[in-house]
Amino acid sequence: MTPRLAMRARADGEDDLVAEFADDLRRQLTRTPRRISSRYLYDALGSALFDAICELPWYRVTRAELRLLERHAPRIWSATAPLDRIIELGAGDGRKLAALLAGRQRAVAPLRIDLVDVSATALESAARAVAVMDGTRVVTHRATYEAGLEAASGQAARGQALVLFLGSNIGNFDPRSADALLASIARSVRPGDALLLGADLVKPERELLLAYDDPLGVTAAFNLNLLVRINRELGADFDPARFLHRAIWNERDRRVEMHLVSKGGQVVRIPGAGLTLELRPGESIWTESSYKYRPDEVLRMIARAGFAETGHWLDAAAGFSLTLCESRPRAS
Repeated sequence: MTPRLAMRARADGEDDLVAEFADDLRRQLTRTPRRISSRYLYDALGSALFDAICELPWYRVTRAELRLLERHAPRIWSATAPLDRIIELGAGDGRKLAALLAGRQRAVAPLRIDLVDVSATALESAARAVAVMDGTRVVTHRATYEAGLEAASGQAARGQALVLFLGSNIGNFDPRSADALLASIARSVRPGDALLLGADLVKPERELLLAYDDPLGVTAAFNLNLLVRINRELGADFDPARFLHRAIWNERDRRVEMHLVSKGGQVVRIPGAGLTLELRPGESIWTESSYKYRPDEVLRMIARAGFAETGHWLDAAAGFSLTLCESRPRAS
């Protein structure tokens, strides 16, 4: 069967995406502490830099997840049959989905794959990676998780659906927001549909900090590129050389935080967002949080959302978990 690739752009134009970026910056940069949503780290260069981070020896999440997917793919396919739809939230470069698809039996029904990501570059890479698989039809959604899930789940399906939320993307949400997102996924699928969730686990502080502040400076470049993006898209005058990348392990909240720290006092103008920032020496802009879990916390989190665990696998060496769960019937 010849694979088909259908590319769907977001309904809004590029101007709308830039306007949304400007609106978010106006809200986030005028708060205390100043913040920028981590979704904006992933322009074309940011996506490429993140792919490079995944190859670093200090960042073991991707390799651990690939090992788990390759090892347990037969069990996942068996537990989700008859499957005719996969929705991946945060498609990345498509390697993880390709690893799962490689464990699929060939003599099966056609499979529709909906890829959701805010990065156009990531969507293109993921679509190329999986469209070559026999019996697949790929549709892309350049959108947030929530909007992409709504668009993808609104399509008619005969068999079961499997939602993939891998790469420990759940860790970018604070606990309340993570619960809300997983509950939204549960409401968007039918009883019996499945979720495959990847989550990074708590590990020694030194190991965590090396993963988010590597000796080669790749993660620093990834973080600082956010300023370059704001300059390009909104006409700002950030000087990346006047900022430091800093990673912090917040033990109380069990999260790694990434910050951009002003080396000195400075004034930055962002005309496209109608903003002027006065930054004090040492003042930071918080750009990402990555929450880490204990295995039992992952299981409780999916239960709160309305899922029942059907498979839970750990890579103890790298401190990573992969959990397969099934949507339970909702109370009427």
